Amino acid sequence: MKKGKQSNWAELPPELTFSILLRLSVAERLKNAQRVCRSWRGVCKDPLMWRKINMTYLEDIGYDFEAMCCHAVDRSQGGLLEIKIEGFGSDSLLTYIANRSSNLRLLKIPVCNPMWPSRLVKAAGKLPLLEELEIPQCWWKMNLKALGYSCPRLKTLKLNCLGYGRSPEKWDVDALSIAESMPELRHLQLLGNCLTDVGVNAILDGCPHLEHLGLRKPGNVNFDGNLEKRCSERIRDLRHPNDSIADYTFDSTFSDDDSEGIIDSGGEL
Repeated sequence: MKKGKQSNWAELPPELTFSILLRLSVAERLKNAQRVCRSWRGVCKDPLMWRKINMTYLEDIGYDFEAMCCHAVDRSQGGLLEIKIEGFGSDSLLTYIANRSSNLRLLKIPVCNPMWPSRLVKAAGKLPLLEELEIPQCWWKMNLKALGYSCPRLKTLKLNCLGYGRSPEKWDVDALSIAESMPELRHLQLLGNCLTDVGVNAILDGCPHLEHLGLRKPGNVNFDGNLEKRCSERIRDLRHPNDSIADYTFDSTFSDDDSEGIIDSGGEL
């Protein structure tokens, strides 16, 4: 870049520079933008630049995304409000985020190993302001009751459990845990669930503020008795078990036919 052009970039008003750089990805800011000129580097180091971190739909271009994510969290200086991660993650990254982000409101992060759910509960205890939690790939049983008590302000819970076979009875137990420990829920998505009417009724009883309920794939809900009426009166946006998942974009390996492969594992998970 020529010196004259570099000076022009440097002379942009700080608020305009901030607005421009905020639209770049985390990788673009850390690897490229902050190297353009001194003023851009100063803006890239502003903690307000890192209140929201989105590391989703990443291209595999040889970066250490976990190290990059930690760097971005550090840049927030404790002011991180939202973080979304896809395609990478570890126990240590989860712990790193939780230890430095007590103001976090939104967390989207994939499950990475069988021990991860218990560590999520431990991490959640350090995130008292958390309002939205999304687990895009949930292969192991979550202690939803402990999670709910750790996050008393939780308003949105999204779990993608496609491909994770559990019996309807176990899903209904999870529903009871949600009903008991998450009374502030407004939005609940259980993708790949096997809930029955018992579980849905429990959720309606325990979550009086619920407005959005997603029960897609495969589901065992029959809406017998007055359940359908309760849902129509209470729920503004209800996704039925047979509704399409075409709008769910996290993992392209799932399709509307995947529910055929979901079976009960037969053992405690």
